[in-house]
Amino acid sequence: MSASTQQIAAAEKLLHSVFGYASFRLDQERIIANVLDKKDTLVVMPTGGGKSLCYQIPALVFEGLTVVVSPLISLMQDQVMQLKQLGVAAVCLNSSLDLVEYEENIAAIRAGKVKLLYLAPETLFLARTQALLKNIKVDCLTIDEAHCISDWGHDFRPEYRKLAEVRGKFAEAVTIALTATATAQVRADIKAQLAIPDSHEFVSSFDRPNLQLHVLPKANPESQVLGILRDHPNESGIVYCFSKAQVDELSTLLAARNFSVKPYHAGLSDMLRAKNQELFIRDDVQIIVATIAFGMGINKPNVRFVIHYDLPKNIESYYQEIGRAGRDSLKADCFLLYSHSDSQKIKYFISQKGDDEKRVALRQLTSLIHYAESDGCRRKSLLAYFGENAAESCGACDACLNPPKDKIDLTVPAQKFMSCVKKTGERFGAAYVVDVLRGAKTEKIFANAHDKLSTYGIGRDIAKQGWLALARQLIRQGLLAQDAEFSTLSLTAAAVPVLKSEKIFLGDSLQTSTRDHPFVKGAAGERSQIGGVRPELFELLRKRRKELADEQNVAPYMIFSDKTLVDMCARLPQSHAELLEVHGVGEMKMRRYGDEFLPFLRAHAAN
Repeated sequence: MSASTQQIAAAEKLLHSVFGYASFRLDQERIIANVLDKKDTLVVMPTGGGKSLCYQIPALVFEGLTVVVSPLISLMQDQVMQLKQLGVAAVCLNSSLDLVEYEENIAAIRAGKVKLLYLAPETLFLARTQALLKNIKVDCLTIDEAHCISDWGHDFRPEYRKLAEVRGKFAEAVTIALTATATAQVRADIKAQLAIPDSHEFVSSFDRPNLQLHVLPKANPESQVLGILRDHPNESGIVYCFSKAQVDELSTLLAARNFSVKPYHAGLSDMLRAKNQELFIRDDVQIIVATIAFGMGINKPNVRFVIHYDLPKNIESYYQEIGRAGRDSLKADCFLLYSHSDSQKIKYFISQKGDDEKRVALRQLTSLIHYAESDGCRRKSLLAYFGENAAESCGACDACLNPPKDKIDLTVPAQKFMSCVKKTGERFGAAYVVDVLRGAKTEKIFANAHDKLSTYGIGRDIAKQGWLALARQLIRQGLLAQDAEFSTLSLTAAAVPVLKSEKIFLGDSLQTSTRDHPFVKGAAGERSQIGGVRPELFELLRKRRKELADEQNVAPYMIFSDKTLVDMCARLPQSHAELLEVHGVGEMKMRRYGDEFLPFLRAHAAN
């Protein structure tokens, strides 16, 4: 069976009339056609790429019910509220509902008045849920955050594994699994668990071109954060910290400096965490300082910056966390404050894990360090981790916007370091090799008789941090290999020509431990004018949006996104018909809010 011409036409009409979009993005059209064909489908699409439309549009085309399995209550509530704003019949069944609401939703489902039902996997497994759905035509089973199904993923949830068994109870339903982040190994596991053929896998580019990527040497982190916040006045942002104590300390400091900020971590009560998150989503608070406990259920599209005050666990976590910025596809900044000592802190925690888990975690950490210390384009390095090729220069990261200074000849110190690695038997890490080079009088050096080596003490002229910086450059450029588990160094074939003085070694100055790439202020200055050519009008529209959201007790972006307001400012529509041409304005929203926004647009056009 293949999707009929009428079905495809209906999908295109819904895209414009309900969701207010002019055309499909990425692989949306092909995915929707596949789902309408009732072919089980895996979708891997970056955050902000429009994954939800891939099942929401088929849900409106299908005659029966679409069941959406989601891991978080906040995520379900957010989706249901957004769909109701669009005039779509959607409900959820979860523990946040009181008995009356729960029964009302069940009655609506039984009466065939619901197109999308959101629930957690545990709710789907309940006997009463199974009994409810047994007599209802289920056309589509959607598994959101599908990486949770794989124990290779960064957020494995055992209850997701059982979804493979439950699918058999919905004989007529097509399955669509969606995720924003999945390595080839995770994707293969999802397909195996759900028996999805390779030909029905759609992997869109992991690139988020609207995100500007910055890695800053972590020198004075509090001052660095303050500087970034001053460059993003009145904008929403998230600051991620490693520990609860750091969250409390930094949020207190920022509050004392009169920033609109709240903390979020597992040490706070459930009620306070929920309240702080709600304040942030509703634009009542601009900044959240949080541990990684924050964010998975957040669908706030106007986050304009994400700061990693500390090093994240791995690249997948980092990608997911920066993915919370710029979901409206407008420009956003991502900052990673990096110091090598932070990686040592994470290594200590990894050392407490079991052998298999430790090996995986160390390999992931090594990839993250290479990203942070890379000389080249950040985006190219990030996409390479996910197996995707990219251009040598993206023009939207610190390395491309502010290229490193000219390399200097470091052949002699490189020869000294690599010679010491060789003479100590290629059995030690960088710190020990540096101690030998600098002539340290340690028990370990004397016990190994390494104070007798010709390389002992020949590197006293370079500071310890300088030698460690050189070690990292030698690893990055492939002259040294570093064991993932024990961090021991060994020479590669590429080291030989440099040791024999047949080739010179060019690198960065050894005065600092990482490349000194200051934040490019020009880029932020241009980007922070989010209202485009009419910032005063944008602020008026944003204020009215906030008033309407507060009246209805919803988040402002559920009325209109920033991108919609920006498009209004650019187009200056003067009628309902012209308003329908604005990005994100469908028929329901035009009827609900057209007369609220058109007076501002007409007044501005008249001036």
